[in-house]
Amino acid sequence: MGPSLKDKLKAIFQATFTHSRNLAYFVFTYKSLLAAQEKIHGSKWQFHSFLAACVGGWLVFGENNNINSQINMYLLSRVLFGLSRLAVEKGYIPEPKHDVFPWFAALVWGFVLWLFEYQRHTLQPSLQSSMTYLYDDSNIWHDISDFLIYNKPKPAK
Repeated sequence: MGPSLKDKLKAIFQATFTHSRNLAYFVFTYKSLLAAQEKIHGSKWQFHSFLAACVGGWLVFGENNNINSQINMYLLSRVLFGLSRLAVEKGYIPEPKHDVFPWFAALVWGFVLWLFEYQRHTLQPSLQSSMTYLYDDSNIWHDISDFLIYNKPKPAK
């Protein structure tokens, strides 16, 4: 039997609290370091933002745990998109003539399924678990409850 509803709610509350606390710590650290750098240099420089965020990221989101991992991976995808747009805007790469999102989707899904099938150990455990359910456990079918509830092999009697 899995965790009780009370345990699940407690875990959700704990994760939400940790996420909120870490964001608050980060904002405080970032803004404090920005202000300190501006005071030292007498003006605001673009590099100040990068440096303050690096220090804050190290201190607040540097511990490898489930919450920080999810936040950092979420941000990585947004950063890559932003850098791609900036590269086009600055002329480092040409403006695409067609929508590149289908290519992006194809490559993301191609790589993640290749990793799942052949290098599974490299994927984050929660992603491995979800993909195991979708792509491995779906090969086993007992009755409609597998589709409606949760598809796991029935225990031997």
